[in-house]
Amino acid sequence: LRSAGCETKVLVGREALEEVASDSKVDIVMAAIVGAAGLAATLAAAKSGKRLLLANKEALVMTGDILMDAARQNGSTLLPIDSEHNAIFQCLPTVAEGISASQVKYVEKIVLTASGGPFLDTPLDQFAAITPAQACAHPVWSMGSKISVDSATMMNKGLEFIEACFLFGLPADQVEVIIHPQSIIHSMVHYSDGSVLAQMASPDMRVPIAHCIAWPQRITTEAPRLDLASAKTLEFRDPDLVRFRCLSLGMEAARVRGTAPALLNAANEESVSAFLAGRLRFNRIAEINADVMAQIPCEPAGSLAIIIEADSRARSLANSLINNG
Repeated sequence: LRSAGCETKVLVGREALEEVASDSKVDIVMAAIVGAAGLAATLAAAKSGKRLLLANKEALVMTGDILMDAARQNGSTLLPIDSEHNAIFQCLPTVAEGISASQVKYVEKIVLTASGGPFLDTPLDQFAAITPAQACAHPVWSMGSKISVDSATMMNKGLEFIEACFLFGLPADQVEVIIHPQSIIHSMVHYSDGSVLAQMASPDMRVPIAHCIAWPQRITTEAPRLDLASAKTLEFRDPDLVRFRCLSLGMEAARVRGTAPALLNAANEESVSAFLAGRLRFNRIAEINADVMAQIPCEPAGSLAIIIEADSRARSLANSLINNG
């Protein structure tokens, strides 16, 4: 670059990500690094008062109120990219957008929809034989390998459940999950007068991304337009928490709070990595996650240091359990 006379500055590493995310010349930061690796840069953006487009759910799952407080205290506008949370955001009253559903006394509950993934009706006795290729073949969404596996175990919805509690300031008993295989209704808000507002769109991530980039305005996208006549059927069912134990673990972590979400996220990242590498059976992912949650005591998440320590302990234990079969 220097020999070509280019003045572009090349930055590499975690510190560089934090530098870019907090640079005074940056107005909007989209946090889209998968997993805990995106935490530091996401937090740096919030502390720098940026418009923060949150696609990295793990950062909020791990830090919860720490990230939300950093955003509030520094004037950062936090906008959710996840289609479900973006749908909730769009269904809240204008006065609540960007704040929290808990400030709107007539919000009874929010409902996150879930496709159910590729194994919604697969017999449980076949789970041990599921391959990474099968787990990554999502019937609706095209995604990276890690989030595809999370969708197959429904851990992704468990993490989104935790994220929703923090993002919208609601206790776990005001958040629900419903299976909706067509992924046309992206989420719903129930109000005290009996009304239910739902956001609908074709399952295309260009829709929530465009909404957050343009907010509070709208821009035109090339996303396919929803045709309900062609869709014909919208199916809903309650989630099977025995089949999808990871979803149950996410719900429990949201109720317990403290370091529980960080422990669960760390264990899951390690178990999914082992599964993708062929070192762990699919049905063992939930077992490893549950064992880590059971064996490491949860404590108040009073600081980032406490959360990082919990993350480290969970990864160490998860890998030990994986390696010991």
